[in-house]
Formats: sequence, structure tokens, C-alpha cells
Amino acid sequence: MKNILKSLLRISAFSSLVILPLMMNAGQASAQVQRGTDASYFGAGVAAGVTNGGQNGDAATFGGNLTGRLKLGNTPVSARGNVLWSDETTSIIPEVSYDIPIANRTNAYVTGGYSFVEQNGSPTPLGNKNGVVLGAGVESEVANNFLLYTNAKVGIRAYENSPASAVSINGGVGYRFR
Repeated sequence: MKNILKSLLRISAFSSLVILPLMMNAGQASAQVQRGTDASYFGAGVAAGVTNGGQNGDAATFGGNLTGRLKLGNTPVSARGNVLWSDETTSIIPEVSYDIPIANRTNAYVTGGYSFVEQNGSPTPLGNKNGVVLGAGVESEVANNFLLYTNAKVGIRAYENSPASAVSINGGVGYRFR
């Protein structure tokens, strides 16, 4: 578990470095600088599984993601939903996040949730069976009503017949609806 958390932190730090140049060029700050983002949004992008459970049907898988965030009032908490898919099946992941403002119109966040695999035994970017999911990521408003997001998710014991955990790196573009 300790190694999983270390890997998650490394992946999140790398993701932050990838998105940082995009945030720096997002535009000039207005007279009132908004720390963090309160955007509720839907987004779509790519999902890459980077682990293998060691059994048939456990291969690392590339696919896509749909994501959504619903900001819950003036709290630092959000409800999130993700759908990660491969060419074989889909994983549906409801999550709750704690959001941390880190820059103008930019949040870092940590999540906890549960992955429901539609067809157990078939690979998704986050393993091939239901399980607890922990994650971390960064989201930034880069233009009026548009955001970029990136995150890493760890599915705990997410492979059938294996104690291995699955790691998925996801990213995409979101559209602010509120």
C-alpha cells in the first residue's frame, strides 16, 4: 500500500508538471485573482492503464474516459464521476474529492471511490474487477468555460485472482456547465 501511494504521488507530480506550462499560458489574470476553480464540468479524454495483474485478462489497457465534477456549495468537497473504457468493457467510478486551490483557476484534488466493472474479468484501464479506488489529480480552467484535467487512479486489488493493484493515468478537456 505504501508503494502504491508513493507511485500515486509521483504520477500526480508528473501530471502537474505536464499541465503547468498550459496553465501559465492560459491568459492574463484579471484584477481579481480567483484562487482555485469552482467549476462544475463534464469532460472527455484518454485513459491509459499502466499495470498488469499477471494473469490472462490483466493486460495494461488503453482506452478513453468521461468525467464529471459537481462542486458542492462553498465546501472544498466535490462529487465526481468517471467512466473508463477499453475495447472490451467499462468501469464506472463514483467518487468524492477534496479540492485544494493551488493557483489561479487551478485545483489539485484527492479522491476516493469505488470502481464497478461492467464485465468482471475483462480489462479496463483500471483493472478487471470491482474495487476501491484512490486518486489524485489537477484541473485548470484554461479558457472561458474550458478546463484541462489530468489524474492518476489506483484500483486496490483490482485484478481477479491477483493481489495486484491497477494504476490508470487519465486526462482530457472539460466544459464548464456551472
